[in-house]
Amino acid sequence: MSVSHSSKLNKVVRDQYMKLPQGDKVLVTYVWIDGSGEGVRCKTRTLNQEPKCIEDVPEWNFDGSSTDQAEGSNSDMFLIPISMFRDPFCLDPNKLVLCEVLKYNRKHAETNLRHTCKKIMSMVEDSHPWFGMEQEYTLLGINGHPYGWPENGFPGPQGPYYCGVGADKVYGRDIVESHYKACLYAGVKICGTNAEVMPSQWEFQVGPCEGIEMGDHLWMARFILHRVCEDFGVVATLDPKPMTGNWNGAGCHTNYSTEEMRHEGGLKFIEAAIEKLGKRHDYHICVYDPRGGQDNSRRLTGHHETSNIFEFSAGVANRGASIRIPRQVGQDGFGYFEDRRPAANCDPYAVTEAIVRTTLLNETGVETKDYAEQLKLERGD
Repeated sequence: MSVSHSSKLNKVVRDQYMKLPQGDKVLVTYVWIDGSGEGVRCKTRTLNQEPKCIEDVPEWNFDGSSTDQAEGSNSDMFLIPISMFRDPFCLDPNKLVLCEVLKYNRKHAETNLRHTCKKIMSMVEDSHPWFGMEQEYTLLGINGHPYGWPENGFPGPQGPYYCGVGADKVYGRDIVESHYKACLYAGVKICGTNAEVMPSQWEFQVGPCEGIEMGDHLWMARFILHRVCEDFGVVATLDPKPMTGNWNGAGCHTNYSTEEMRHEGGLKFIEAAIEKLGKRHDYHICVYDPRGGQDNSRRLTGHHETSNIFEFSAGVANRGASIRIPRQVGQDGFGYFEDRRPAANCDPYAVTEAIVRTTLLNETGVETKDYAEQLKLERGD
């Protein structure tokens, strides 16, 4: 089995040091999105006392030339703490802190999509938009081959692996359960997990989260996943189609509702939102993966429980549609709907912002509106 060299180090020896007292000092690990828009980076510093709120965590900086975010001649980037979690690796009172990234001139880095998402969410607070995102991922050996697959071949056809049980049906459950418990400890709003259709492919769900919280919690859940996999010596990939051929891809299905949708008679508001989404399909496809739809074109083929990337569709309990209305929602007449188009490597800030722009701010076409002046007037600036 192909696992990393680091995972073979003696963890008993490590535990000896991890149990040493640290006095009043606190380790704070700063986490941020790098220049790829997909990867996460981290670095750790010592604070003299435990931070009780995010305002207690100071800004920091890093070398952006080593993360594809700056040139070497002007490489300092700023880390702005925005959300704090308990640290499941170093344990209390230590913290994980998610950060936004600013450039040397205090302008937002290109892959910092949170700042616009937050502005948009602030405009629709009265609608109380809830999200739940289903993050699919695939476990790989350090050689890039799916974990648990035959070294020079393939497992049996898809069928017995989805929500499977047994050593011949699932691979890496130890990793999955460790990630789940680590997220719960951290305070991430993880709400479920299951084995997926392709062997070595798994899914976890985060939510319900309101507004900007969705992106914050999913990004931290991704960071924790990568750290857990590091300990086990394997890799978690969010590639939307890690294996070509008759194998399922990986998405990040996004469940969405507003206050109106969640109450009696809400189905009409769900249907109205879906109609708006259908008229803006091309815009959403461009936003739903980091490469403007190129990644999703390998996944959204109309096969393997996906819709066709060039067509918009919706239906009750239809997993081959762009938008699925759960059967229970159809029967109750209120609830939520699921957008099945986002790729596994999407940016949740971009996805949730796009859905709100289309369904609540009634934007049309492929261009987005700038609400800077409107926001200034509302603030009285």
